[in-house]
Amino acid sequence: MNRTVSATEARVRFGEIMRRAKSEPVIVERGGKPEVVVISKQCYDQLIASAPHQDWRELLKEAHESIRAALGDRPILPPPEEIIRRGREERDEQLLNSLR
Repeated sequence: MNRTVSATEARVRFGEIMRRAKSEPVIVERGGKPEVVVISKQCYDQLIASAPHQDWRELLKEAHESIRAALGDRPILPPPEEIIRRGREERDEQLLNSLR
């Protein structure tokens, strides 16, 4: 069974928390809500070893492909000239409104 302690108790008794975490996860709460879990290095190593390892470049490529598929032929952003033109129009309108 997992042990649950407050953040204050974990701070004061961290050595004990470390010893207990070698045999079971220790949940640390702040304000009555679980915030973190202290686990042994062995458990951490097992989690890392079992996690799927995918290169961040591959993840980024997949994200780009997904966005392109969702957008279809629509451009992601308007052309820079259009953004500048809109910004100038907004600025001019604000200046005129401030003079009125």
